[in-house]
Amino acid sequence: MKKQVQQGFTLIELMIVVAIIGILAAVAIPAYQDYTIRAKMSEVIGFGAAAKSAVSECVLSAADETECNTNAQVGMDAAASITSTFVESVAVGGGAAAGDDLTITLAVQGSGNAALDAGSIVLTGTKSANGVTWVCAPDDAALNKFFPQSCRL
Repeated sequence: MKKQVQQGFTLIELMIVVAIIGILAAVAIPAYQDYTIRAKMSEVIGFGAAAKSAVSECVLSAADETECNTNAQVGMDAAASITSTFVESVAVGGGAAAGDDLTITLAVQGSGNAALDAGSIVLTGTKSANGVTWVCAPDDAALNKFFPQSCRL
């Protein structure tokens, strides 16, 4: 009698492959979701670059920071009218007195994370002899993992 050669996969082999795929998916899906949110937050920070330029230009040409503490004073549209897919509004503030830091608040929307969508990114500008130095931070330290290293509390 001839011994018959096995063809195809046995049930146990298929179960092992499915289990391995399940384990890989359990690790990969959350990592991918965090990656996509970080990409969105990088886009939000980049969206704030135009506002940083407008505020910096105003501060360097004005007598002091009090002349540059609203959107209108720096030549920008109203906060709620400056939007993108992931930015709900861009508001200039701070600078209530000479020497005060200026702020640009970027309200986040559509990130896919409820805590981020309820929060904002704050760019804080400090005037110095060489111009304006900007520091970026989320309004909640618990959200640091979604931001580039240069924009963490």
